[in-house]
Amino acid sequence: MKFDDVNLQIIKHLQDGRKSYKIIADELSITENTVRARVNKLVDEGVLNISGLIDPERIPGHQTAIIGVKINNMRLVEKGEEFSNLRGVISVAVVTGRYDLIVQVLLNEEFSLLEFYTDEVTKIENVQDVETFIVYKGYNIKVPYKL
Repeated sequence: MKFDDVNLQIIKHLQDGRKSYKIIADELSITENTVRARVNKLVDEGVLNISGLIDPERIPGHQTAIIGVKINNMRLVEKGEEFSNLRGVISVAVVTGRYDLIVQVLLNEEFSLLEFYTDEVTKIENVQDVETFIVYKGYNIKVPYKL
């Protein structure tokens, strides 16, 4: 897919997810149909996902945790995919450093960190070690509601 400055400008205008294609078109001096076609193509190509995001700190009983995961083997992409399908998982990244994966999880009063480990992480083989970082205060953290 050709990715140019117009695509980047459209994505920037969609940060709130609610701006109309007409307003974007007017601000970029292009047609509304051009904006619509480009957004559809960006979505189809997996570059752009328009969705509602929440600030977990503003919803009572909700918080996020960041978990560093060490895997016993080098099948990191496969394990990342497995983690991405667990309940509560917002994102997974294969990384360099002392961990193999960084996993971000959404928790609430009905789905605690203990339940995440005992009910979800136990489904995945070859997990060598985990370290949990509970987010007490986040800045610019908006996440999909994945519970």
